[in-house]
Amino acid sequence: MSLRSASCQCGQLSAECRGEPVRISVCHCLACQKRSGSSYAAQARFPAEQVSFSGESSEWQRTGDEGSVARFRFCPNCGSTLSYVFDNQPELVAVAIGAFADPAFPPPEYSIYEERKHAWVAILGDDIEHYD
Repeated sequence: MSLRSASCQCGQLSAECRGEPVRISVCHCLACQKRSGSSYAAQARFPAEQVSFSGESSEWQRTGDEGSVARFRFCPNCGSTLSYVFDNQPELVAVAIGAFADPAFPPPEYSIYEERKHAWVAILGDDIEHYD
């Protein structure tokens, strides 16, 4: 079983993810753009029982466009968002792909909210499903 480590910028907050992600996606919604500070956010979802955290974290929650509440876990020192959980899917933990700092991380399978995608962004790959 594979083991992947993710951490915030300062290294104080970290996550250990066992096994393979069940979903890898990029999201172009405006909330993810603001949260990530980029033109989209990329995340890998793991079964909650396969993710363990260490370090101090703070939490912030937001209600999405479709009514679901997301709870974001971030480092109180450097502010990096490490993960989030949707209240309607508590069995999955989404971990920010950038927190793994692994250029060999598997590619996304889904690209969502593409109607909000920046015109200069292209999410490429033969097996990626694209949704507006």
